[in-house]
Amino acid sequence: MRRSIILTGIIIAALVLAGCAPGRNDLEKTADAEGRTAGFLLGLWHGFISPVTFIISIFSRNVRFYEVHNTGAWYNFGFVLGAGLFLSGGILGRKKKKG
Repeated sequence: MRRSIILTGIIIAALVLAGCAPGRNDLEKTADAEGRTAGFLLGLWHGFISPVTFIISIFSRNVRFYEVHNTGAWYNFGFVLGAGLFLSGGILGRKKKKG
C-alpha cells in the first residue's frame, strides 16, 4: 500500500514538472536588432550573473534573465555551466568539512 502511494506521488510530481517545461524558442539562432547572437562565452557570463540579473529583471522591463537571440545548445551549455559555477561549484559552493 505504501509503495503505491509513493509511486503515485512520483507520477504526479513528474506530470506537474513536465507541465512547467518551457516551450520552443523561435528566436534561437536568429540575430538581434544589432545583428548579434549570444554564444558560449556570453552564455557562461549570463549564467554566472544570473542570480543578480534575476533580481533586477523583477523590477525592470529592460533587463532579461536569458538571451533569446542565442546560438542554441552552446549558449545553453555556457549558461548552465556559469550558473553552476556561481551557485554550487564556485563562489557560493559548499565547503567540505575537515576531520
